[in-house]
Amino acid sequence: MNEKFKPLFDPLTLPNGAKLKNRFTLAPLTHVSSHEDGTVSNEELEHMALRSKDVGLAITAASFVTDIGKAFPGEPSVAHDSDVEGMTRLAKEMKKNGAKAVVQIHHGGAQGLPEFTPNGDVAAPSPVDMESFGYPEHHARELTHDEIEATIHDFGEATRRAIEAGFDGVELHGANHYLLHQFVSPYYNRRDDQWGEDRLLFPRRVIDEVVDVVQKYADDDFIIGYRLSPEEAEKPGITMEITETLVNMLLERPIDYIHVSLWNMNSTTREGKYQGEKRLKTIHDWINGRVPLIGIGQVYDAERALEAINSGDIELVALGRGILLDAEFISKLAAGKEDEIDVTFDPEREDLHQLPPKLWEQFNKGFYRVPRKDDKQ
Repeated sequence: MNEKFKPLFDPLTLPNGAKLKNRFTLAPLTHVSSHEDGTVSNEELEHMALRSKDVGLAITAASFVTDIGKAFPGEPSVAHDSDVEGMTRLAKEMKKNGAKAVVQIHHGGAQGLPEFTPNGDVAAPSPVDMESFGYPEHHARELTHDEIEATIHDFGEATRRAIEAGFDGVELHGANHYLLHQFVSPYYNRRDDQWGEDRLLFPRRVIDEVVDVVQKYADDDFIIGYRLSPEEAEKPGITMEITETLVNMLLERPIDYIHVSLWNMNSTTREGKYQGEKRLKTIHDWINGRVPLIGIGQVYDAERALEAINSGDIELVALGRGILLDAEFISKLAAGKEDEIDVTFDPEREDLHQLPPKLWEQFNKGFYRVPRKDDKQ
């Protein structure tokens, strides 16, 4: 290994004592490869085992906690006790080379897709029409108070199943315009009841439910993480000032990391008090060493990964499309072969990237923006 890359391979101990073997995280990547009912497929097992083998922390694809929350085809399910058998197999595959395996628990909210939800029903904090995952525009109705309470319980039950399956933790998906994000957002949450008057009430209740389940069923080193999007383009939307209140709320609870979803790790705040400041640095300053921060965004080579860690703005670097296109990204780096890392999609080589067939087709169609050998963007 080139000496300068050693910081990427330093171990890290989380606040609860769980030890990560290095600073790499497998991002929660949509693979569209679970069975139609959300149970684990063989293609999914192979895919997740391959991408988890070299990281310190491996996070599953977003996994729905209730059937009405399914937001894309081939999404994994953690909504039923019958899912535990397949989840157990998945946890074993993800952990077999020393990674800590975490389930990302998720509810699509307004981004639930009628094609995949019971009776085409989609529900959100407030009524809204939207497009999602390349499907036509659909309508989401408003969740009732009782449904909100039931959904909080669903997140807890999903956590219990993750524990029973042998996973090392859960990550609450509070980013990318999904349900937890929607409740925080003044654009998606226009309610005039308690859930709208205090937009942090829902995520706070969900986290507390998850913590209660973990304290009841799991070991002390079971990991709880939270993923967030710091700003949104919608008006009125989430601002960095709102995110600051969210982060402070998270830090009052026994979480083990915060994961920021960004397209570019060097992106800056659009407006307001923190305008022009680097988002990750600002959030890292708020955290002030209390929990590790995971950053993601266009890490396509070893130098970019090193730059991210050396910046001091994050403790863990998440690999997304880079590790999808080159599953040996980390092992090549460890072997001093960083020049051989290749994250350019080749539509002429279906075998090259070792992707599940349905995911390879998504790349081939240009669904995801990545470097391509045919320059088709």
